[in-house]
Amino acid sequence: QVQLVESGGGYVQAGGSLRLSCAASGRTFSTYAMGWFRQAPGKEREFVAAINRSGGSTYYADSVKGRFTISRDNTKNTLYLQMNSLQPEDTAVYYCAGTTYYGSSAYYIATNYDYWGQGTQVTVSS
Repeated sequence: QVQLVESGGGYVQAGGSLRLSCAASGRTFSTYAMGWFRQAPGKEREFVAAINRSGGSTYYADSVKGRFTISRDNTKNTLYLQMNSLQPEDTAVYYCAGTTYYGSSAYYIATNYDYWGQGTQVTVSS
């Protein structure tokens, strides 16, 4: 089992940047593919980005491609999301999640993830 704790959220103006971190407990972090999801008020949780176990492959929602970068450091049991050129529509609670599924097609679906953090708020003003 793994426990996930996000940090790094906050308030930023449009065009700004934030870096989210997700610290994982336990020694099995590298056995999970990891993802970032977000949920805005009144909307369903949506996929943002995912990364495979080694960090060698990454996947992005079209809405964030070219602006966000997902990465992981398995020696530090930490997942990251670098967010640049933030826009008001990026405002949401951001969650990190871990999955035991293999195969990139599974990474886009929230119900395929076994473990979730508590979320961190990101607010982008116009």
